[in-house]
Amino acid sequence: MGRLSDYLDSVKLRDPAPRSRAEILLYPGVWALGLHRVAHALYRRRLYFLARLVNHVSRMVTAIDIHPGATIGRNFFIDHGFTVIGETAQIGDDVTIYQCVTLGGTDPANGIAGKRHPTISDGAIIGSGAQVLGPVIVGARARIGANAVVTRDVAEGAVMVGIPAKPTLVDAAEYQKSFVPYGTCTDNPDPQAQKLEWLQCELERLHKEVAALRAGQAEGAPVASDRRTIA
Repeated sequence: MGRLSDYLDSVKLRDPAPRSRAEILLYPGVWALGLHRVAHALYRRRLYFLARLVNHVSRMVTAIDIHPGATIGRNFFIDHGFTVIGETAQIGDDVTIYQCVTLGGTDPANGIAGKRHPTISDGAIIGSGAQVLGPVIVGARARIGANAVVTRDVAEGAVMVGIPAKPTLVDAAEYQKSFVPYGTCTDNPDPQAQKLEWLQCELERLHKEVAALRAGQAEGAPVASDRRTIA
C-alpha cells in the first residue's frame, strides 16, 4: 500500500487535474500498468496464454496495449492512453508518456526475434503522438516532442523534435527542469526554424553591407566593412 500511495503521489505531481488519490485510481493508465504487472508476472513464468489474456482484457478496458514481455520500472505514467508498447521495450523509473504514443519494433531481417523495441531511460517524457521505433535508447531526462519520429539514439537530457526527430540547438545542460508537460519547452524552438532565422539575419546584414558599399562608390569614398571585402 505504501508503494501504491507513492505511485499515486508521483502521478499527482505530473497531473494537477485529480483532486484525490481515489480519482487517480480511475485513470486508464493506472489500470493498464496494474494489469501489465500481472501479465508480466505470468509472462516470466512462461504462462504466455494467460499473460496474453490479461493483456487482451487490459486493452479492451483501457485502450492501451502493453505487451506482457515489456519491462517497466517504477512510477510509470501514461496520461490519457491509446498507447502501444512492444514486447522488448524497456522503460525506466519516473517515465511519462502522453496519448497516442508508439514504442514500436523493427522487423528483424533474419526472422529471429531479439531486441526490437526502444529502451526509455529514467525521467524521460514522450509527447503526444510521438513514435519511437526500433532498439534505440532514449537517454535519461530526454524530451520527445509531440508527433516526433525517433529512429536513432537520443542523448541524455536532449529535446527532440520533427520527422525524423532532431535535437534542438540548445545545450542539454541548459535545460534540466524536473518535469515539463507533454515534453514541451518554449525555450527550445524548432532547430530548422532557428537555422532559417539565422540565415535571414545574415541575408539582411549582407544587404546592408552591399547598400553601404554602393553608397560609398557613388560618393567616391571608401567604406569600411566588418567582414571581408565582397567581390
